[in-house]
Amino acid sequence: MRILAIGAHFDDVELGCGGTLARHARDGDEVTIYVATDSGYTNYAKKVIRKPEIALEEGRKAADILGVKELICGGFPTNSLSFNDDLVCSILQLLKEKSFDLIFTHWASDVHHDHRAVARASITAGRHVPRLFMYRSNYYDSDRKFRGNFYVDITETLETKKNAIKAHESEYKRTGEKWMRFFMNQNQNDGQKIGVDYAECFEVLKYLY
Repeated sequence: MRILAIGAHFDDVELGCGGTLARHARDGDEVTIYVATDSGYTNYAKKVIRKPEIALEEGRKAADILGVKELICGGFPTNSLSFNDDLVCSILQLLKEKSFDLIFTHWASDVHHDHRAVARASITAGRHVPRLFMYRSNYYDSDRKFRGNFYVDITETLETKKNAIKAHESEYKRTGEKWMRFFMNQNQNDGQKIGVDYAECFEVLKYLY
């Protein structure tokens, strides 16, 4: 299979579907990651928190850990994404160059506006891709409930996911263990629902059998 994982920022796909991507790569599937932004950003006081070149370097390390074949950066500025033709076409270009069997992308009701924009652009650009799953990659509640209805057992690739997350050293230092703990607890809870140790849960937008 050819898998395309789409994220707004470096670290999004690792958090939301890193274990699943590692499993696909382990099983011989071809995995590509597309990150829309350069993922550099400053805080409200204009202090630089993460430089784009650092984000890219960390993203490459994480992709290597997961076994990803290709990592592509769209280069849009962080926190500037809108659901518009530029963003749709950046994803559509990938889909024209190579056929994919499955897309993983952000949940369309995520509270982060960059995440929502990427989700909607993915849905539009990927309208002819037979399978599209949405993942969650942050802590926060939305005005809509995430309707997770597809589970992947990541028990055997959990450590790979954790190592990929830790590869984003600049973010890991900023967020501390609470970042890792939240997602590991979520994966453990999702695993308990289906009788395995750890799982990632997705909302299926479409699935052609």
